[in-house]
Amino acid sequence: MVLASMQFGASFMGLIRDRILAKTFPGLDVVDVYIAAFRPSDLLFQVVIMAGFSVALVPLLAKYRSKDEKGNMSDLLSGVVTVAALVFGAVALIAAIFFPQIAPAFAQFEGEGKELYVQFARIALLTNFLFVFGNAFGQYLITIQRYWIYGLTPIFYTLGTILGTIYLTPFFGPFGPIYGTLGGAIIYVLIRLVGIIRSGFRPRIIFWHPDIPELIRLMIPRMVALGALQLELLLFDRVASGLATGSITINSYARNFQAVAVGVVGIALAQSAFSLLSQAAAKNEADRFWIYLKKGIVILLVLTIPGAIALAFLAPVAAWLVHLSAVLPVFSVCLALYAISIPFESLNHLLLRSFYALKHTVTPAILSVMNGAVAIAVAWYLAPKYGVYSLALGFTVGQIVQLIGLGVMLPRRVRKLHIT
Repeated sequence: MVLASMQFGASFMGLIRDRILAKTFPGLDVVDVYIAAFRPSDLLFQVVIMAGFSVALVPLLAKYRSKDEKGNMSDLLSGVVTVAALVFGAVALIAAIFFPQIAPAFAQFEGEGKELYVQFARIALLTNFLFVFGNAFGQYLITIQRYWIYGLTPIFYTLGTILGTIYLTPFFGPFGPIYGTLGGAIIYVLIRLVGIIRSGFRPRIIFWHPDIPELIRLMIPRMVALGALQLELLLFDRVASGLATGSITINSYARNFQAVAVGVVGIALAQSAFSLLSQAAAKNEADRFWIYLKKGIVILLVLTIPGAIALAFLAPVAAWLVHLSAVLPVFSVCLALYAISIPFESLNHLLLRSFYALKHTVTPAILSVMNGAVAIAVAWYLAPKYGVYSLALGFTVGQIVQLIGLGVMLPRRVRKLHIT
């Protein structure tokens, strides 16, 4: 409930951000560039950093937490943060230097739009460098189940974009929002750092830890999976950037509304269950593992199916909230298509973390790649005929394919590991 309420707060702030961006730049050209500029950086961050953090860090920290070994938890986190910052920092620096040459591969902007895209993308790389620390600290907060701080920080991050758009745009023009985003990222990291220090974390500069090889082993399949997901989003933007002006914004804002329901219910429940599933697996308590999973599935279905229906019918309100009433017909169809995916994606989040709790990442990686491949193929094939609608259709079909695969393979994996 804590995570759900905080996720709702973060999502609500995201909607305010979207409305202010669309109102401040009504032509949507700057908003298109702003949204697209984060995709390459997000791709690098997800593949290089979150591949390890999202699948392995919580289970490894949970192993020490189950034994009440706080010193080992601190050493593990310190070593992982140091290595991750060095690796991502080097990759981000190289990407920033050569971004003008590689930009055409990511988006089809021309002239001033392309120049703005390159500069925005470089600032986005710096923002994601800060997220190396913020997300590592977040995994620690999840492990010790300190959900208030974990949930509040995304609200402050989004608030940075809002304040930057309102107060910095008059001075810095189109750079106002992204400067605000950078400021929000700094606050995000500092709050999480204070939170984990108050909870017992003792930071040290450590360039290695004995658990890092296992983390790398577990993250390699996830790198492929997250790369496929981010490539899907990046290619969606590339397809949309070749359509009518505003297509990136319409698709992104419709997806953001869908993400509210998934975040408030699906991700919140999956995150809260992750530490519990990991501890149950670490103690070989299969009955408790299945109880958490089955109850989670029931809760998700009860909440997400009505939520998806309600969202589809509230399209006019949603368009008004984000200042897109002028394109309501197109936005409404996109939103309805994305709404269909809500129950499927929510269940995927829970099943994925069930696999990660068992320290198995290969099957989820394969199915995530299938998700991305199906989504991209469907969107690319249908784009000439259905335009921006093809993106939502592709996304939904990909989620359904992944859910079927995860549902079939999870029981087999549990039996194979002999958790009793």
